[in-house]
Amino acid sequence: MKTVLGPIPLRDIAMLWLLLAGSTSLAETVTVSVHDRNGEPVPDVAVYVERTVDRGSHTSSESGAVMDQVDQRFVPHLLVVQTGTLVEFPNSDTIAHHVYSFSHPNHFKLPIYKGNAHAPVRFEESGVVVLGCNIHDNMLGYIIVVDTPVFGKTGVDGTATFDGKLNEGDRVTIWSPRIRANDSPLSMVVDAGDAASTFEFRLQKALRPPHQDQSESLSWSEY
Repeated sequence: MKTVLGPIPLRDIAMLWLLLAGSTSLAETVTVSVHDRNGEPVPDVAVYVERTVDRGSHTSSESGAVMDQVDQRFVPHLLVVQTGTLVEFPNSDTIAHHVYSFSHPNHFKLPIYKGNAHAPVRFEESGVVVLGCNIHDNMLGYIIVVDTPVFGKTGVDGTATFDGKLNEGDRVTIWSPRIRANDSPLSMVVDAGDAASTFEFRLQKALRPPHQDQSESLSWSEY
């Protein structure tokens, strides 16, 4: 039996149009890409989205993360976590390390140790944490602490993808120790025209060299 629907009342059509037009939520998938000034993809860049609706009311993370030490390197070189996250610092090397950071207000120190001798460190404040080893000056790592649960890093293709809707006024930001602070832009504010939720950052300045052991270009003053 064929069901014949009657005409939709104009009042209902008008109500549907108002609901669609008044919505500020955009696409459900967010894609962020980062390319250098030559158009090449830039991997291992922190990407995070600060949501308008979360400002002043965000909740800290109760999850954990790991910053390991392997072959006299911090692994991963760059770790992104939400405020409140407990980060473990195991030493998987065969030699001892002394991990520390002078970054305010997230400064800490883990005196010389091997294995899992120290309790995890909780990072309560947002910002960049620069890691070093008091024994091996060539070791350099970073933890970026963000006030949002929406974060990640770019892959080898220079892109990062997130699930979830953006709203007008949300801010998309990138960070990497290789990107110079005066490069522009390093953040974009979402507007109603960003329905595709695709954001491309094209860096204008030359990147700092990637981290490599014993590289003179990777002294602390470079960062």
